[in-house]
Formats: sequence, structure tokens, C-alpha cells
Amino acid sequence: MKKCFISALFLIIASVTLPAQTGVWEPSPGHKQISIWPSTPPDPQPAAGPEHVATSKKLFAGKPVTSVTNVTRPTMTVYSPEGKNTGATIVVFPGGGYQGLAIDFEGTEVCDWLTPKGITCVLLKYRVTDVGEYPKSGPYPESPMALEDAQRTVGLLRFHAAEWHVDPHKIGVLGFSAGGHLAAAMSTHFDKRLYPAVDSADRLSCRPDFAAAIYPGHLSFDAAEYDANFGTKKYVIRALDNRSGGDRSLELNPDLHITGETPPTFLVQAEDDHVDNVNDSLAYYIGLKKAGVPVEMHLYAQGGHAFGLRPTKFPITHWPELVDIWLTTIGMLSK
Repeated sequence: MKKCFISALFLIIASVTLPAQTGVWEPSPGHKQISIWPSTPPDPQPAAGPEHVATSKKLFAGKPVTSVTNVTRPTMTVYSPEGKNTGATIVVFPGGGYQGLAIDFEGTEVCDWLTPKGITCVLLKYRVTDVGEYPKSGPYPESPMALEDAQRTVGLLRFHAAEWHVDPHKIGVLGFSAGGHLAAAMSTHFDKRLYPAVDSADRLSCRPDFAAAIYPGHLSFDAAEYDANFGTKKYVIRALDNRSGGDRSLELNPDLHITGETPPTFLVQAEDDHVDNVNDSLAYYIGLKKAGVPVEMHLYAQGGHAFGLRPTKFPITHWPELVDIWLTTIGMLSK
């Protein structure tokens, strides 16, 4: 039977949430969601219900987390930089096990960090659906929806670069947990769209100029988890309750095709992360090194999973400062 990985953060939010706040998530005043598809998105999947927003009762670093589920109409929200515009843009992929989106914790709070630095932040509310026991959304190629949304978004950014005051050669992606996998998938599946071209934006490159994956999942392969029912290139992620303490292979997920064209990459991981095992990041790091792709990885002893940008007592809480330095070293920001 097929098993699906669900992030610890999403499980906690789903089990201890207040009633839905609104039917559809809306950004703060002054920002507008933009539909990324002019009509029905490609490869649609049914959802268990309409899109809804819920807030956790449990506090993370002193604050609750807002989650969005049953997203079938993906949107992008552009947060323009404050003060000087560097031209750099980062598309943010919140995590949530491809079943929900931690829209503030790994979304709007990231934009609050980036825009004062003169970086345009684009928050992607990509498709995540849940039907019955197992989600119909998931990592590519299990489901193409999230990757299709990400490809479309980067193409739209390049198409509207002059209008939105972004440098088409300084567009990167940054994701957390499942969103970290999506950042890696974008970095290795940009040569061809997964869907027929909709308009001129889809004829532009969707290759990110740089990528950052924070406590990413789905990056390694474990032969013991191989399920012949899903083909030679299908890998199955253990359910959360079977992952704690288990070792994973350093073999790269075969659905991630790293080449010399894969963009420079930044990785952050805690060794005590029992949701996305450290070997996920290590396997991707090794693959990037073998391909000659510039990669910087920061591995910390403590931090667990889903720490976001909120302050903690551990050194890992300073990872955003290292991203600032890295963006300068790869030429995306000036000194």
C-alpha cells in the first residue's frame, strides 16, 4: 500500500487547530493575490472540501501557525522590497508535507525578512489537496501539480520582470520541508514544462538562478522502501511514525536529475530532525558536488524540524544571516 509522508508541523497543526478563520487565505492589506493560471490549472485533483485557513492552538516560538489546506486555485503574492530595490527576487515555497501550507510560519514571515533587504519576495500558494486517507498532491512525479505551479510562477516573473521591477537573471527559489523538495525539483526539472504552454510566459525559462532548501524532504532514496507497484523510479517515503530514528540511504532520489545546469544551492539541516532525515540533505549535497554545482550546506546538531525564522535557543536560528552572505558570494546581492 502506498505510504505518504506528512510533515510533523502539519500533523500538529491539523490535530490542534481552532476552527477555520476564512474560506480562502488572504494576504495582509496592500498585497494582492494573483492567479497564476488564466483558467483551470493543468492536472487538477479533487479536494476534500473548499480551501480553508486554520490557526494552531500550539505555539511555535511563542506564536501560533496558520495553515492553508485544500488549495485548488494556486496564487502568487508579490511583496515588493522596502527602500532600495536590488532586483533580486525569491519565490517562497511553504512546507506542509504537500498536504497543507504553513502560510505564515514558512511564508509571509519569510517575506518580512527579505523585503527590508531590497529583495522582492513572491509567496506561492501552490496546490495541495487531500482526499480520504491519502493526499492526492505530493512530490513530483507522484503528483505534478506543485511543480507545475512553481514552473508557471518563475515564467510569469520573467515575463513581467520590467513591470514588477525584478531582474530576470536574479530569480531564486527558497522552500521549507516539502517546499524544500519543491525547490530541488525546480532546480532539476526546468528544461521542459510539465504542461502545454498557456501563453508567452511559458516560453521563457523557468530555471531558478539560485535555490535554498531548508530542512528539505524527499531528496534521498532507500532501496528498502522500494515499492514495485509504482515502477522502477518510484520511491516511497515511510510514514512519519516509522521514520523516527531510522537511517536513510545517501543515494539520491532518482527523480532528481542533477546536471551542471542545476543552480547554486544553499542547504540548512539539523542533525536531530526526525521528520526529514539528515541524509535527505546529505544525499542532495553529494549529488550537487558530483555534478560540479556550487553548493553550501550548514549542518547543526540541534534544531529539530520546522524551526522557520522564529528565534530559538539553538545556533541554527542564525541561518538567515548565512543566506545573506551566500547571496552576496554568488553575485545576487552586492556587498
